[in-house]
Parts: sequence; C-alpha cells; structure tokens
Amino acid sequence: MKKNAIISLADSNYFELLEELVDSIKSFKESENTAICILDAGLSDEQKKILSNKVDQIKSADWDIEVPGYKVRGKEWLKSQVSRAFLPKYFPNYEKYLWIDADAWVNSWEAIDLFLRGCENNKLSIATSADRAYGRVLRAEWVFGSFARIKSQNYKHAKSSGFSEKIARQVALKPHLNIGVFALELNAPHWKVWQKNLKHALNSGKIWGSEQIAMNVTIYNDELDVEILPAYCNWTLIEGLKFDKERNTLVEPYLPNHKIGIVHFAGKNNDQIRKNKNYISKIKTIDGDLIDIKLRYNK
Repeated sequence: MKKNAIISLADSNYFELLEELVDSIKSFKESENTAICILDAGLSDEQKKILSNKVDQIKSADWDIEVPGYKVRGKEWLKSQVSRAFLPKYFPNYEKYLWIDADAWVNSWEAIDLFLRGCENNKLSIATSADRAYGRVLRAEWVFGSFARIKSQNYKHAKSSGFSEKIARQVALKPHLNIGVFALELNAPHWKVWQKNLKHALNSGKIWGSEQIAMNVTIYNDELDVEILPAYCNWTLIEGLKFDKERNTLVEPYLPNHKIGIVHFAGKNNDQIRKNKNYISKIKTIDGDLIDIKLRYNK
C-alpha cells in the first residue's frame, strides 16, 4: 500500500498539461512508491482512459461547498478551487497528500521530498510568491509626500472575500502562500479550518482564488503551523528562470543557482506557454548567453 499521494485536477482543456505533469512525476524512480490520483472536472472518456494506464485513481470532483450557479457558469474546472480542500474525502487511504496544479511539472524530486517532509507533525508545507528573484510583492500609492497607501494581494483578496478589516490587515503584509502546490497530512487540523474559511470566502467573493486566500487566513489569522519552502520548490516567475548548460537543467537566477524543483505556469503572463506546447521562450544561461527553449515538459 502506497502511503503518500500526489493529486491534481483538470478538465478536457487542461488534459495535455495534466498528462505532462503525470509523465514528469513518473520519470523519477522514486514515484513508484507514491500514488498519483486525479480529480476529474470534465475530462473526456478517452482522456480518462489514457490516464487510467498511468495513475492509481481517478475520481469525479464535486462541489464540496455549495456555490451559486451564476458563479460557476459551466466552468467545472473551478471545482479545483474547492475540492483541493477536501482531498482526504476523495482519497481516504493515504498518510500525506501533495497537491500539484495541472499547469506545473516536476523537474527535481528534491522538491517532492521537501513538500512531504515539510508537512510532518501536522504542518502545512507550502512555498510563497515572495522571493529575492520575484521583485515587488507589494504596491504603494503615494498620496502625500512620504505617505503611501499600501496594496497587497492578500489584503485585496481578503476584503473581496468578505473577511473583516482586522483579518485583512492581519494577512496583508505576510508572504503570499501559493496554494498551487502544497502538502498536508491526513489528520492535519488545517483541513477543517481551511474548509471553514473557504466556505466564508465562497459565500462573499469570487470562486477563483478563494481557496488561496482561505489558506492564507488559516495560517496567518488562525495561526496553524506552516513550513515555508524555498521558491524553487514551486517556481512561478517563468521569465526569471535561467538555464545551466553543464547540468542541462533550469535553475533559479541567483547563486547558488539551485535546480528548479517544480516549474509552475501560473498567472496570465504564462498563457502562451500553457496554450502552446511548442512555444519558444528566451532564457538566459548562467554564463550569460541567451537561448531559445521550450519550457513545457518533454519526455
């Protein structure tokens, strides 16, 4: 019996990306001891047949928290914003759960190890959207002389999701936790608190991003334990990547140029890459060259 599970979700439009994620996981020998489980949010029968030969389980995703129909508008993939907070319900027989968004792929198993180790002793294991390479994490509107109005992703989403001004300020200046990749143990207290906060966010705000602000509130306001991992474990600044010719791999842009663990095409800036497997990106090498490279996973 496999103790740990890696889980993702997709609809038919994200099938190609999902299959690349699965293939990247299975390229590592260590994956033989880890289950791969898929939540179906609109995959075709043919796509599920292809996946069934590669993964351990496929289950249909539900609306685990009731959401008004006008917020859904037929976008079944939005279930990913809800169902990831209920993973033990879908796949109850594992000790640790590692969620990876379908628009990501595994470049180094070290990241998988760190996520799984990080969630031990009932902690959330997660990376943030703040890093020395990522640049600005807050915005400021200068209103008078040296006075400024600070704006942050956490604050904006907390307010739009109906959380109080006190909670919004509590999370405002904290490093934004990226829920696109995270790990939790089966009995971690985070699941129930996250679900409570998610229900609140869904009742008041948009579906998209609700699970992320709900988890940020869970950590920073409800003060549940967290292990914050380096950005290379869930790298989203795709234009900031560099390439190491000697090691033939993607690395973070500054010394020690650590190997990227998970490449994650999150955000509108990466639309072209998500939509086109053959999209050519221009990436700097650590020795100063500029090369053309396809950043999607290839076997």
